[in-house]
Amino acid sequence: MLMAIDERVEVEAGVDGGFGVYVHWPFCQSKCPYCDFNSHVRHTPIDQTRYAAAMRRELATMASWTADRRPVSVFFGGGTPSLMEPSTVGAILEAIDDTLGLPSEAEISLEANPSSVEQARFEGYRAAGVNRVSLGVQSLNDAELVTLGRRHDVATARAALALAQRIFPRVSADLIYARPGQTTEAWAAELSEMLSLCGNHLSLYQLTIEPETRYWDLANAGKLVIPNDDLAADLYELTGELTRQAGFERYEVSNHARDGETAKHNLVYWRGGRYLGIGPGAHGRVAVDGIRTATATLKRPEDWLDAVERDGHGAAEREPLAQAMIADEYLLMALRLSEGLDLDAYAQRSGHPLDPTAIDDLAGAGLVQRNGRRIRIAESARLLTNAIVRELTP
Repeated sequence: MLMAIDERVEVEAGVDGGFGVYVHWPFCQSKCPYCDFNSHVRHTPIDQTRYAAAMRRELATMASWTADRRPVSVFFGGGTPSLMEPSTVGAILEAIDDTLGLPSEAEISLEANPSSVEQARFEGYRAAGVNRVSLGVQSLNDAELVTLGRRHDVATARAALALAQRIFPRVSADLIYARPGQTTEAWAAELSEMLSLCGNHLSLYQLTIEPETRYWDLANAGKLVIPNDDLAADLYELTGELTRQAGFERYEVSNHARDGETAKHNLVYWRGGRYLGIGPGAHGRVAVDGIRTATATLKRPEDWLDAVERDGHGAAEREPLAQAMIADEYLLMALRLSEGLDLDAYAQRSGHPLDPTAIDDLAGAGLVQRNGRRIRIAESARLLTNAIVRELTP
């Protein structure tokens, strides 16, 4: 059912932030106990030809809603996109190029689990156009990989990283920290090893216990205890210290990169850009008739597939956003970045500037820093990001 609200705001298609395409592949071999993403386990083979055709059709329909063209990035997320056949990835990229025009310099990323890495498959993705892989390593401890529900061991992760670096121009890896029982000493050793294995981009996520996950149930039953706030803060600070020493910048709260290795697609999100979201459970932000609009597709893959084949798209929501929502999203996302928030861009989105008194008070307390027409959260105040955002929210 298409949703609508009365309050709308027109946003030019060319507004700063860029434009990308997100492709959601919802299938996994198993469900990790911490994961609240839209992922599904199926015990019969997936008809990838049928799903690829549906994604092509949904892309064409959604592209007709917006004037945006020539994405700076394409991101295959999931789920486990490395369960896709290279021919499926190739068909979708061909459709994006045919429909939107895909620049030769576009960043094309694909998430991969080490357990589903094969040389021929990786070479197939590269031939299809993928130029960046993000490997979900999550831990470099065999026992903890079992606890996290991962299907690979450390040796497999190391081999997958080495293979990816031979085939793709750019490689990133994910790790989860603040895990049950983790100490600063153990995390320092693990992160140091990862810095020696994958030296360009790392996504380092603090474990959060999300509703409707196995970890949520265990935590509520008192069977899972994660580090307290003080230890979690120590682990966060240690993460920044070790990555800085290795020549990385924390360019976003959880993302660290060497110069020139930031993820273009994620920057589209954090800078308040637009993105088409196709596939089961995908979200998007596009300009429909000049109005910034949130889209969300049906989550259950079979329901989405039926809807696309019937209607041309699987959108469950297509909601024009209120001006206040657009401004709040930009405030929250931009302040996650080390580059911070563009005050003029905020005023354009909200229709009014941020409260200068609130900015002055936060700057006087050393919590935010000014750089011309930008403000950023001071590195020493990163742990207070949510509180600072509340102070600046009208």
